[in-house]
This record gives sequence, C-alpha cells and structure tokens, in this order.
Amino acid sequence: MATLTVFTPAYNRAHTLPRTYESLQKQSCKDFVWLIVDDGSKDQTAKLVKEWQQQEKTFEIRYIYKENGGMHTAHNVAYENIDTELNVCIDSDDCMADGAVKKIIDTWEKVRDKNYAGLIGLDADFKGNIIGKGFPEHLKETTLGDYYAAGGQGDKKLVYRTDVINSVPPYPVFEGEKYVGLVYKYTLVDQKYKLFVMNEVLCDVEYQADGSSKTMWKQYLKNPNGFAFLRKVSMQYPKSTKRLIIDCIHYCSSSQIAGNRKYIKESPKKLLTVLCTPFGWSWTAYVRYKAKRI
Repeated sequence: MATLTVFTPAYNRAHTLPRTYESLQKQSCKDFVWLIVDDGSKDQTAKLVKEWQQQEKTFEIRYIYKENGGMHTAHNVAYENIDTELNVCIDSDDCMADGAVKKIIDTWEKVRDKNYAGLIGLDADFKGNIIGKGFPEHLKETTLGDYYAAGGQGDKKLVYRTDVINSVPPYPVFEGEKYVGLVYKYTLVDQKYKLFVMNEVLCDVEYQADGSSKTMWKQYLKNPNGFAFLRKVSMQYPKSTKRLIIDCIHYCSSSQIAGNRKYIKESPKKLLTVLCTPFGWSWTAYVRYKAKRI
C-alpha cells in the first residue's frame, strides 16, 4: 500500500486538471495514490480521468463522482475513502511541486514516531514566489492556529495523518448551502496535536477567477449557516481577544443573514454576542454592499 494519498476535489476543471496530473507524473517518488473527487462536474473531467487510468502505470488513480455539494463535501468523501497513512489536498488548478512527494515521505520517516498530526509546508505561485510568508528558521513545530496567531501569512500546504483527520467530525452540510470553511477540522485537530514544519514548497498554486477566494462576499450571503457554524467553533477556541470579538461580530452577521433568531442562545459567548449584535448588522450591510459590486 502507498504511504500518501494526493486527493483532488474537482468541479468543472477539465481545463486545469491536466497540469495537476502532469505534476504528479513528474514526481521522482511514486509512493502515492491520486484520488480525484468529482463534485458534480458537467465538463469532460470523467472522460479525462478514465483515459489517464487506462494509461498510467506508475501510480494508482482513483475516481469518485458525487453530486455537487461544495468543496467541504468533496473533502468529506475523500477522507471516507483514503486508506493510506498520510494525505494531502492538491486542488484541481494547482500542481504538486517538483520533488514534493519524496520530501514528504523522507521527512515523515524521520518524525513518524513523534505523534505529530502531520506536516505543514509552503505554497508558492507559478513563478516560485512564496504565498504569504515562509516559516521562521527557528520554528520546528506548530499548530495551524498558532502559526497564524503569531503573524503567519498566506495559505500553507497541510499533510495530515489520515487517522488524525478522521478522528474529528466531518464537515457539516446545511441544506441549500455549499460552503463550510475547511479550517473547521484543522482547528479541532489543533487542540490535540502539532504539525512538524517543513520549510519546503510542496504545492504551486494559481487562484482562479471563479474560485471561492475570489467570490467570498457572495459566499457570505449564499452560505450564512456554514459561516455562522465556523465562527461559533472559532469562538470556542480564541487565539486573542481581538480575534474573538471579530469572530463574534461575524457570527452575529451570518446568523442574521440566515434568519436564525436563536443565535444568541446558541452562542458559546452569549454576553459578548449581545454586545456585538449591532456591529453584526453593520457588517451585514457592508457584506451586501461588497457582494453587489462583484
């Protein structure tokens, strides 16, 4: 059995998925399985993957089709079907960096017995520029939340032990909504485990014009229950008073957008939620304004 599963959620990405495949073909170490979770694509994704499955002889390609439900539901399906020790998500518009699989396997062999949740590495753009900030030289281990609380910036590539990521609940699904932040599971893992720091680029990324990061203002309006849920979780594990207040204001706003009149009762910080409610209405107005301008 392979050590690593590279899983790729895909929704109408037949035009970018080939470069993800090419980056995996170029890996010097083939100790991995590639799992594509097709989130209801209507393009040629299925046809492409079938051709690759018939042609590829050096690593296994698995394909699962599901009805469209959003990125978090594709992650749920992936985690349910991964049987390797480690897993990493490489999005359908991104590439595995040259030599990344070998770096992951070699590093993991050195720290496997240290009870880490996994590894945290770097993302870079297609020109080789680090996304956000690199890791401080002295940083050998961290949680994801602690890294950002200390001033870390930019998306990072997370390699998790499969048993650890599956030890916390799956992403919830809210009727009519298709977004719950992936950080939910990572936050829960943070409470029990640390990640070993790899100061290496593991993924080359390109943000698409129709990706969730570019349409976030509209996502707030389309998926208020998902956002309220995530803010409520964040309020239970605050990294600072400032962050707690921001999360509470966002929780009020998303709950108001969702029409949830019980949000104060359901809040883990009820008094603070009462105080933040007027600011929540103000944030809601700003969200609606920004969404109209997209």
